[in-house]
Amino acid sequence: MTLDRLSFMGLRNLAHVEMRPQPGINMIVGSNGSGKTSLLEGIHVLGMGRSFRTQKLKHAISHEAEGMTLYGRLAGDPPIPIGVRRMRDSGELEMRMGGERITRIASLVEALPLQLINPDAFRLLEGAPAIRREFLDWGVFHVKHDFLPVWKHVRRALKHRNALLRHDRIDERSLAVWEGELVHWSERLDALRSDYIQAFLPVFEETLRELLPLPTLTLRYSRGWDRQRPLADVLYHGRNTDRQMGFTQQGPQRADLRLRLDRRPAAEVLSRGQQKLVVSALKLAQGRLLEKVTARTCVYLIDDLPAELDVRHRHVFCRWLERMGCQVFITSVDPEALNGMWQPETSVAMFHVKHGRLDTLKDFTTE
Repeated sequence: MTLDRLSFMGLRNLAHVEMRPQPGINMIVGSNGSGKTSLLEGIHVLGMGRSFRTQKLKHAISHEAEGMTLYGRLAGDPPIPIGVRRMRDSGELEMRMGGERITRIASLVEALPLQLINPDAFRLLEGAPAIRREFLDWGVFHVKHDFLPVWKHVRRALKHRNALLRHDRIDERSLAVWEGELVHWSERLDALRSDYIQAFLPVFEETLRELLPLPTLTLRYSRGWDRQRPLADVLYHGRNTDRQMGFTQQGPQRADLRLRLDRRPAAEVLSRGQQKLVVSALKLAQGRLLEKVTARTCVYLIDDLPAELDVRHRHVFCRWLERMGCQVFITSVDPEALNGMWQPETSVAMFHVKHGRLDTLKDFTTE
């Protein structure tokens, strides 16, 4: 899916923005603090129902506004309008799609698959397992139709088991029932994740080979409990320690992706530039696998692409974006930083942000 129209009101320091992006490469240039990243943030909220810059969405509302309204249109026949509104004095995010009000953020996520590569993307390597688990589950969600109900069943069973563990006296019968539920749905979730990783690995390895050849880098899926023991056994024999901790210590909620280079954590060995390329390969590979399995494409949000990358690696990165044929929004402080990175036949739309206002530039060249 691609966006052919964007309209943002009340978003941070941006004035009322009307933008008609093209289906391919869209470059957004401007000085620091001009509002470039805010444009990407608006698209992210449209597709994810949340910001990548703040945990509280009300903080993304302009100081002078009572709320923010973000609108986009997905190209197609017919086109599909999507919109979100968040008022400062309300904790509710109002979402609409195709003229109808929707209540599930998953509907936005499904309609507009997004991949974000920004300065925080390093956290995918060096951050907590929850970040990598979210990355993994994004991919499974988009290619496995039964993922969401299975995931919800796991969450529900886990919540009930944890609640029982915190009681003064454990109801053994109830605990056994919810452990049975947790085992059943956890095994299904693990199977979905494992199948996805098997399909993902060769795509990731191929992508990484061109961006940054690292033949000794390995990616392994860890399911979250002892590989040699069934989960039912792990839960039963872990009741006492789980009760002391007040939560379930092993299970799919502890799943992780482990990236190692020569048997050491990749984040400890790689330079910042190398880390950015590995993260980029992970994100590009997810988009490629999505297209391969579903014939749908991601929209890529890339904040400050030139940062941490030398000219050669910028060139290779841009070639991948061209080859994938997806819609891309790229920000850069320097409008010249990506000159000569694109093939002559590549159409590149260029937008300039200054003091929160957006203008379309006509003089950008791929030469």
